[in-house]
Amino acid sequence: MSDVLEGAVSALNAKLAGSGLDGAVKFVIEEAGALVLDGAGARIGDEEADCTLTADIDTFRALLDGDLDPTAAFMSGRLKVDGDMGLAMRLGSLLA
Repeated sequence: MSDVLEGAVSALNAKLAGSGLDGAVKFVIEEAGALVLDGAGARIGDEEADCTLTADIDTFRALLDGDLDPTAAFMSGRLKVDGDMGLAMRLGSLLA
């Protein structure tokens, strides 16, 4: 599954380039691992973050591809958010 994480890091770094994300977000992809996103970009990691998002791999791919709105994913229970909801919402707008 590291190919999934490495591909996600590349895609996220392209989407977030110069975004100035003002906090740390951990994205836990069930059965694949975790990514951390912050002002420096995205990387594979599992360190502490201001906000933790959890989803299965299909939901993560749909979010990353723009096929699923982050708010809709959260409201339907496909995306779980723990921590700073405002930061999660800012990240959602950057990914859209």
